Amino acid sequence: MNPGRNTPCPCGSGQKYKYCCGRLPTQISPPSHESESHSELAALAALLDAKRFADLEEQARIVLATHPLSGRVWQILGVALASQGKDSLQAALMAVHCLPDCAPAYLNLGNALARVGRSIEAEGHYQQALLLDPGLVQAHFNLGELYMERESFEQAATSFGRAIEIHPGFAPAHAGFGQACLRLGQYGKAEASCRRAIQLQPSSAAAHNSLGNVLSKLDPQEAIASYRTALALSPQFIEAWLNLANTLRGLGRLEEALHNYQSALAIDPNFAPAHIELATTLRLQGRTAECEAACHLALRIAPESAGALAVLAELRADVGRFSDAQELFQSAISKDPESVEAWAGLARIRRMTKADADWLSGVQNLVARGLPPRREMTLRYAIGKYFDDIKGFPEAFRNFQRANELARRSAPEHDRQRHQRSIDSIIHSHDAAWLQQQRRGVTPDRLTTRPVFIVGMLRSGTSLAEQILASHPAVFGAGELPFWSTELNSQLISAFARNSPLHTSDDRLTAASEAYLQLLNRFPSGAARVLDKMPTNYLALGLIHAVFPEARIIHMQRHPIDTCLSIYFQHFEAANAYTHDLEDLADYYRGYRRLMEHWRAVLPAGAILDVSYEQLVADTPRWTRAILEFLSLPWDPRCLEFQRTPRTVVTASKWQVRQPIDRGSVDRWRRYQQFLEPLLTLMPPTSV
Repeated sequence: MNPGRNTPCPCGSGQKYKYCCGRLPTQISPPSHESESHSELAALAALLDAKRFADLEEQARIVLATHPLSGRVWQILGVALASQGKDSLQAALMAVHCLPDCAPAYLNLGNALARVGRSIEAEGHYQQALLLDPGLVQAHFNLGELYMERESFEQAATSFGRAIEIHPGFAPAHAGFGQACLRLGQYGKAEASCRRAIQLQPSSAAAHNSLGNVLSKLDPQEAIASYRTALALSPQFIEAWLNLANTLRGLGRLEEALHNYQSALAIDPNFAPAHIELATTLRLQGRTAECEAACHLALRIAPESAGALAVLAELRADVGRFSDAQELFQSAISKDPESVEAWAGLARIRRMTKADADWLSGVQNLVARGLPPRREMTLRYAIGKYFDDIKGFPEAFRNFQRANELARRSAPEHDRQRHQRSIDSIIHSHDAAWLQQQRRGVTPDRLTTRPVFIVGMLRSGTSLAEQILASHPAVFGAGELPFWSTELNSQLISAFARNSPLHTSDDRLTAASEAYLQLLNRFPSGAARVLDKMPTNYLALGLIHAVFPEARIIHMQRHPIDTCLSIYFQHFEAANAYTHDLEDLADYYRGYRRLMEHWRAVLPAGAILDVSYEQLVADTPRWTRAILEFLSLPWDPRCLEFQRTPRTVVTASKWQVRQPIDRGSVDRWRRYQQFLEPLLTLMPPTSV
């Protein structure tokens, strides 16, 4: 077994591996003037080599009864105790007392202190070991591990780097250096170091897992391959299961992610973090009852889990129970005052006011302590929202800008050229001739429900449109279904790998249609229409129309700068890497606009209804009637009371869609115009 550092130790101690066998002493001091006999030491060494730790403990205590000042035997006893999950601190202290000039004794004492959470003292003893022996590789390495746990990544990189200088062939130090560089946003160094670790130790599941962590920020598809290699080498590696699942979830492959979380829990049903991640995935799938059950199970295992409470809070907010959500977020903060998810969650579920000064003080105090990038990022988005809500626009933008700078460190780089190549490939492959030749009509009588696709840019009003339509008794809102985005992305990856045009075979179209029908049929059969509100389905409209020529497509359009600014003010999954840079946003928007112009030209008239967000909020009754007519549905006044509709909404707009129509977001960009030069190119100069 090659366990992850944050997973339960296989020795059965109940501690995390990094606090237990992950820090077993690896060195015993050489013989000195001590009085124990060679035969006694040889017997102890044989038991140590055989990993008979209970017998080793018993025999070491027998030897110490006659040689109480034998530092070597105290060290051996410490190994025996730690290997059984027992407290080895007293043995390590006695070893140092007996061998005050022995570097390995201080190393082992540092390990024992670190295992019980006394990291400051552990650091001091590692440093003492290095004063006595500057070339003690394991002390440099363990210091690096200690700094990683404290999230002091620059110090960790320095310590791992020193270990590599002394012992270039020490694979764990290369992997550790890679993880430190990853957390510092130095992806090139991180990847090179992890690949070097694998070159040195190809059978190390931990090294493949580390490489996967790096690649998850560069190329999630390659990351998935690395995690799977780690699991092939070590099927019980819980951390790799979780990392694989998290990456799949970030790509919208929720069902696959779910299976991998379940695989982790099959290994250790009492691993609370896996229950929390499982709950998060179930929530994204709209499986509310199962999500809640997973959270409560996590809380039974770890009653102080702020993470489980935060997911429960989000679950309450998803169904519009914002006061309940607030109580749960506050409860999470009471259990963990540094729960950035809970602090940020409070800002998302209502409009902030100047009366929230205590909230602002709390999050600013957290930021001032020097948080790791991802945690600071979460709070910066929340602080930005606070200042936007109270109309402190310059301060709001400074915080959103800082949040996006931090987000870029933990996201793949947006490849503008690849994005435009993807748009080109879709346009050239899914043209009018292809649609005419390849369309496979799924006749209406095969459909138990007729799908409606709501597409557009993120933050363009797709959630509002869904909420209005889902208030109609003949419509079911299925949320964001990643099916077509995943299908198209898979085809693009294959085409780019072959360096060939995008091609969709008849068999693949047929398989896709059958799979999507099965997905739709999971939803209530009484609905005449099922809404698939995945904004990025705009990329796959050619595939969708070829399979479902009778499907209706609602295209939400919003002012380009308002759209991009709203995206910039939200944090999205790693798959949306373009969202953290204004130049990237402008480039992505131009590609989106170009592709939508293509679809309007090649799809039949009447397949797409363009809906202006600004016009929808200005005259909601008129536009709601127009949309219902487009869908061949009768008028229903409940559509105008959409904020009262009891349904689950898991998008970032879940608070906004439960408020009456607010025109305050129209022309919002003008408040920030001085900061938005890269986005101004999206409009004719006379419009700015």
